[in-house]
Amino acid sequence: MPLTSTRTPKTAPGTGEAVRKGGVPRGGGRRREFTTRRGLSIAAFMAPAAVFVAIFTYYPVIAGGQMAFRNWKLTDLTDTSWVGLHNFGDVFSDPAWGTVLSNTALWVVGSIVPQLVIGFALALWLRRRFRFRGLYQALIFFPWAISGFLIGILFRWLFNSEFGVVNDLLQKAGLIDEPIAWLADPDTAMAAVIVANIWYGVTFFTIMILAALQSIPDELYEAAALDGAGRTRTLFQITIPYIRTTLALTVLLRVIWIFNFPDLIFGMTGGGPNDETHIVTTWMIKITQQGDYGRASALGLLVVAALLVFAVFFLLATREKKGVRS
Repeated sequence: MPLTSTRTPKTAPGTGEAVRKGGVPRGGGRRREFTTRRGLSIAAFMAPAAVFVAIFTYYPVIAGGQMAFRNWKLTDLTDTSWVGLHNFGDVFSDPAWGTVLSNTALWVVGSIVPQLVIGFALALWLRRRFRFRGLYQALIFFPWAISGFLIGILFRWLFNSEFGVVNDLLQKAGLIDEPIAWLADPDTAMAAVIVANIWYGVTFFTIMILAALQSIPDELYEAAALDGAGRTRTLFQITIPYIRTTLALTVLLRVIWIFNFPDLIFGMTGGGPNDETHIVTTWMIKITQQGDYGRASALGLLVVAALLVFAVFFLLATREKKGVRS
């Protein structure tokens, strides 16, 4: 009768894992040593992506940034001398600068608040279970798949003063007596583009908030119902506190995108009438089209600086979120 060994296998210190001869844990492969050859192989695979990013991202940023400090105009390419902060002074002294800044603030605030409120309401509605909920979600999420420029063209037809749907509906409802030239009147053009942006951006808030709402445990709502809490109290003491970090991050992201979103305005008004719907980014494109690359680059650097400020707030909010989780 063969004898069996009664010795127990060696184990790795602190792990309890069986060890083969040579100190290699059973069931685990030996870690490959990092050699110069492996490093060169990794670098070779990463090189094409790095070169692509450097050529199409970093080089244009650096080249465009140095234009802001030079006399760079398409009308006279023989003189590209260094002018320092002169282009920035031209931006600030331009008579349209005040209007562009106020339009940008109105564009961002007037769009973000309704988008947040309507998107939150739709997310609360879609969280409930009902027939054809998937169909309603698809219809609500559909605008986010369309280009902002195409949305602008669509709303330009809707707000057309002669055969637009908006005027037709308002006249049939008895709210107006005659068609309104929405996009030709400086008093109504900005309101029209903001309405279009609200319709376009509600989808993003709905998607983000709905995903956050689905992470809230149902037990919290059941406990609130047992305590006699109403809908309003449940909303402000359970729902909003639970997803407040997601709300903050979503608002910050959307502010950055709206601030840097000229597509829709160009599709609807092109910045008109009389430059009354220009925001910072559309005005920058207009200056570029005029051939003054130096002043446009200076304005672009100001836009980047403003977006960096929002990015800092975004990173701080993300850091706070991680701290809460830990």
